[in-house]
Amino acid sequence: MSRSSRPQKLASGKWRARWLDCDGERQSRVFDRYKEAEAFLLEARAREARVAAGVEPRPPEPRTFGELCDYWLENRTANKRSPKDDRSIIEAHLRPALGGLLLAEVSVQRADQYRRGRRHLSPKTVHNHLTLLIAMLNCAIDLGWLVVKPRIKKPALVEDEYTWLRAPADIARLLEAATHEETGVMELYATAVYTGMRAGELLGLQWRDIDLAARLLTVRRRYDKPTKTGAIRHVPILDPLLPVLEGWRGRCISATWVFPSRSGTMLQPSARVLQETLRRVQARAGVGEGERITFHDFRHTFASHFMAGGGDLFRLQRILGHKSVQMTSRYAHLAPSAYRDDLGRLVNCVPASRGPGVEIVSDREPMAYVA
Repeated sequence: MSRSSRPQKLASGKWRARWLDCDGERQSRVFDRYKEAEAFLLEARAREARVAAGVEPRPPEPRTFGELCDYWLENRTANKRSPKDDRSIIEAHLRPALGGLLLAEVSVQRADQYRRGRRHLSPKTVHNHLTLLIAMLNCAIDLGWLVVKPRIKKPALVEDEYTWLRAPADIARLLEAATHEETGVMELYATAVYTGMRAGELLGLQWRDIDLAARLLTVRRRYDKPTKTGAIRHVPILDPLLPVLEGWRGRCISATWVFPSRSGTMLQPSARVLQETLRRVQARAGVGEGERITFHDFRHTFASHFMAGGGDLFRLQRILGHKSVQMTSRYAHLAPSAYRDDLGRLVNCVPASRGPGVEIVSDREPMAYVA
């Protein structure tokens, strides 16, 4: 690279790279370090040469990440179950950090800087941010706005220990405490404990989805939208739950919704029965050993007791609606026979135990065993 074609140092201490694009127009980029500017300049000139030779297509018109944010929110987020999640991440984090950059400038280095700037957030939250960023860049590829997507790495996630009601007596105390709340609360919690259904699936459950004779619940929706996976599944009505649903059917104020609001409409995600009421019931029952029980912990409770009672992992996968058995495998260790067949799998090479004062004989000099 000739001296005249090298990056030029600016008064600010940064480095400017200049080159001619495929239309003969001069372009420039500014970098913090000389090596970055030099590497970019070499690649830019090589790319323009490939375009001029017809080996590589012309690059797309420059688009900013902010334009991609607008497109995503208008065309992709609206079709999601929870559009507010994407909107929150984009408007509070991704757009402020990357919105002014050209899409080609959203590099691995920029993504790493983004990660470092969010150390105050949990790894799971940052993981979600970068998952969305990668999906958006894939969209830019599909639109022809971006040629190459950077290989962005997400932080590794460590599986947290989940909370569940381990003792049947704790489940009984919690359900008994729920009977002191308004009608329907105990029935909702009991259905959650004995089916493992998600909160939205329960609040979206309709009486036409329940076949008491066949003892099956059909999970068709999450609130008033499709299920999380988009699939319809069937959940058995276990023995403890059958009389609960039979009794509740005659007392429920709605002919449509199984667990309605006081006015008979579908409960919303902000319903108190999912949070405030549950905290009050937990305190009254005195269960949880200082841990706050969440509604989702009922799902863990069902799955854990299902496996501990000898249930089949693949049946549990279908009941819970997991796409893969890997998601269900976190409960596998609770099966009574989980490792029983492996206990004698290795040859025993441990020396026989010896009492005090017994001499140990070996190829080396003998020594007395000291008690």
